[in-house]
Amino acid sequence: MKKENLQNGDLIFVRSQSEIAEAIQVATGTYNHVALYFNGQVYHATVDRGVIKEPLADFLKPEEVYAFYRYLQLDEKELLARAEQHLGKPYNHSFYPEQDAFYCSEYIAEILPLFETIPMKFGDEKHQISPFWQEYYRSLGLEVPLGQAGTNPSQLAQSTLLTYQGELDD
Repeated sequence: MKKENLQNGDLIFVRSQSEIAEAIQVATGTYNHVALYFNGQVYHATVDRGVIKEPLADFLKPEEVYAFYRYLQLDEKELLARAEQHLGKPYNHSFYPEQDAFYCSEYIAEILPLFETIPMKFGDEKHQISPFWQEYYRSLGLEVPLGQAGTNPSQLAQSTLLTYQGELDD
């Protein structure tokens, strides 16, 4: 798929190679991040800057893989208003439900409320809770929210309400 074929409301799913990205992918599936495209801007929850919008060119990194999905029944005006209302909110590092902070798929599910929550997973092929997530939560001073209701990018991509458009190829 070419960048110029993107439409307002398209969801961008990302595969990255950072340590946390790989831990998310091992525990949940293909993707580690999800964002929303609208008018040349990408809306998403980032670890270092919270909920932001940025130009597509700034969002795209050559080392990452991007897949695009479309929800055909969206109300563009309402979706943009919902996306804009959360700009500036902090990142939800704990993945626990919080009222004023979001992780990426939590933000997308909030602004496009068509996704169910599922029990959160933090395992790998050998452990119910992988060593990465054990250390991550130890550093936060929190229990791992294993089984807590949540979302993840791979789960959102599996929605039958979305239509796969292809991977970025330019």
